[in-house]
Amino acid sequence: MNEFTIAAQLLVAGSIAYVWIFRFGNIVKEFQQYGLNELIRSLVGASKIALSTLLVAGIWYPELRLIPALLLAFLMTAAQYFHFKAGNPWAKHIPSFLLLLASLFIAAEALKCID
Repeated sequence: MNEFTIAAQLLVAGSIAYVWIFRFGNIVKEFQQYGLNELIRSLVGASKIALSTLLVAGIWYPELRLIPALLLAFLMTAAQYFHFKAGNPWAKHIPSFLLLLASLFIAAEALKCID
């Protein structure tokens, strides 16, 4: 595993922790804007935090990286969908898009598609 993959894992995990812990008020507003209820918000948040934790554990146990990276990529794709559906400005799309790219990079490295 190379340093770029470890950096991507830490970037994704740290970003998710920051947003879902320290900026939770924004998350509440966004999910209301998207018309999603508290249960969905809680499931998404718990999933993202659990998957991020697995990505960090994947630094020491590389076999843990693929599935969390793919599931996070799926969740970031869903975030893109809801940003488009809500008609958000492009600046709102950027964070989830970058996390989508980072998650796909981690998955590609886990599959040995890139060295």
